[in-house]
Amino acid sequence: IASTLAWGLGYFGMPHVLLRFMGIEDENKLKTSRRIASVWVVISMFIAIFIGIIGNAMTKTGAMDVLENSSQSETLIVRTAVLLSNHGFLAVLMAGLILAGILASTMSTSDSQLLAASSSISENLLQARITVLVIAAISVFLARNPDSSVFRIVSFAWAGFGATFGAVMLFALFWKRSNRNGALAGMIVGGAMVFIWKFLIAPHGG
Repeated sequence: IASTLAWGLGYFGMPHVLLRFMGIEDENKLKTSRRIASVWVVISMFIAIFIGIIGNAMTKTGAMDVLENSSQSETLIVRTAVLLSNHGFLAVLMAGLILAGILASTMSTSDSQLLAASSSISENLLQARITVLVIAAISVFLARNPDSSVFRIVSFAWAGFGATFGAVMLFALFWKRSNRNGALAGMIVGGAMVFIWKFLIAPHGG
């Protein structure tokens, strides 16, 4: 439970979220933006849990096959949409709406991450178009395995962003002694620790 709740700390290091606030046109709207973002997170997370509850009920009643592993469970909403599409025209429209929602949410995050990554690199190193192509190629490589778990990939990326930028953001906002060297040290150590934990410690049961 504690580990799952700790996911919330990762939000402080999400570039696509931070850029939205950094790019605001009026500082007086920050409070309103914060409230909207917080309410939206509560709604979206509740819906995600609700989808899981519905899927669990559907498998127990035999309406859907039991999803045995994490890779299968990630297809729950797609399977639900397919099941709906077998029950008339309105159900087909609802299924289409669900699938469109999946695509929209995926594109919303992916294009924000792509732009954030390309702008941060192209400002100092490369042309933006080359950067976008390189990052897109890396993304395709990571997504090539149809049996890979989206949850595991996202959790690793979430941990990386949270550990690298989250603590720096919080200290910059609330600690007057924050400085450039401390921020760099925090980003390097935080980012490195995620890789050390995943590839060196976790294989031994950590």
